[in-house]
Amino acid sequence: MTTMTNASVREFKMPDVGEGLTEAEILKWYVQPGDTVTDGQVVCEVETAKAAVELPIPYDGVVRELHFPEGTTVDVGTSIIAVDVAGGAAPAAEEAPAPAPAPAAEPEEKPAARQPVLVGYGVATSSTRRRPRRTTAPDTAVQPELNGHGAPAVPQERPLAKPPVRKLAKDLGVDLTTVVPTGPDGVITREDVHAAVAAVQAPQEQPAPVSAPAPAAPAASAAPVSYDTARETRIPVKGVRKATAAAMVGSAFTAPHVTEFVTVDVTRTMKLVEELKQDKEFTGLRVNPLLLIAKALLVAIKRNPEINASWDEAAQEIVVKHYVNLGIAAATPRGLIVPNIKDAHAKTLPQLAESLGELVSTAREGKTSPSAMQAGTVTITNVGVFGVDTGTPLLNPGESAILAVGAIKPQPWVHKGKVKPRQVTTLALSFDHRLVDGELGSKVLADVAAILEQPKRLISWA
Repeated sequence: MTTMTNASVREFKMPDVGEGLTEAEILKWYVQPGDTVTDGQVVCEVETAKAAVELPIPYDGVVRELHFPEGTTVDVGTSIIAVDVAGGAAPAAEEAPAPAPAPAAEPEEKPAARQPVLVGYGVATSSTRRRPRRTTAPDTAVQPELNGHGAPAVPQERPLAKPPVRKLAKDLGVDLTTVVPTGPDGVITREDVHAAVAAVQAPQEQPAPVSAPAPAAPAASAAPVSYDTARETRIPVKGVRKATAAAMVGSAFTAPHVTEFVTVDVTRTMKLVEELKQDKEFTGLRVNPLLLIAKALLVAIKRNPEINASWDEAAQEIVVKHYVNLGIAAATPRGLIVPNIKDAHAKTLPQLAESLGELVSTAREGKTSPSAMQAGTVTITNVGVFGVDTGTPLLNPGESAILAVGAIKPQPWVHKGKVKPRQVTTLALSFDHRLVDGELGSKVLADVAAILEQPKRLISWA
């Protein structure tokens, strides 16, 4: 990556598009050098560990350089595109290797406005580790911006920095009292922390003039690993899929799962679905069995509020939520994501139908925002759409329960003393046995089943 020094050139940095994220992969560039861009125009699409996000540029001008090609994973805070805000001819690249060790100061830029953009996975708070920086070639290494004023930091008893910056400093082993702040009012930024790391590593990165032994050939011979490229396909594990895998492993080996099952006659629920489709109040809305199953679960949570909780390991407390952010598992080309409907407990049935329709459409288009996948409290996964009878779903980290809905099929069923064909499905409720015992889990599952068997209970129990 080359750094442009023209005074009219602004460097747009990879923003933090989700809480705690430290890197993102550039999926696609929508502009090329020489293109004119305007403030707010989307210039690229990136994928984080949670979802795919479109990034708008905060400047008017002409694109001078794309610092990274598509498919590159870039750290948050690293410049990814240079824009000439003057819009003039492209400045000549000044490659003057001056002996001065300090890099040229770049004009201070306005931070990119954070928009409520995207996968990601409504998984747990991810403890993503920063990848070690490459130190092979100086021209391709990421060059963090240093304090261009050359002034030492003003000593403070407690340096000013936001919590994410403090966490970054802690992860990188940086003492904030030694960092030179460049933010407004003396606030330490991410770039300041990276600059401090670069300053410490710079002497170590200089190659020592020691004659290196030359057994490079044996090492190279052990490196290649052969596999059948004609009959095997290797898919890199990254982005949403990587975050999902980490979350599920963490969930399986952290929370003691218990799963209970119930098979229920949902014939009356299916009839109600058909009636609601003809109701004027639901015109233009998505009405399907999942809508009534979601409403049944919300009513069951209202009757058994302790199920809507989380386990705080650090504080050794059970946190009961007095709101329901209802997650709906959705399969997308980038992997499984679980966006949630905020405050679903307060929505009427038509409002819930509208929210479900928007959630599904947004997920299929790959436009789900990170905020839509955070702070879920309980989840529904509909494996029945694949013709599967039931399953044992894993909890989303931070949640205490997840309901799996199996396929709804006509089956012989004893109804009013006679065997008749009825619409039947199997429900499976997995819950965290640390905070949900068998009695509570059974009550919730039984309530959901009872409502689906007799939908009129939605009125009497709500």
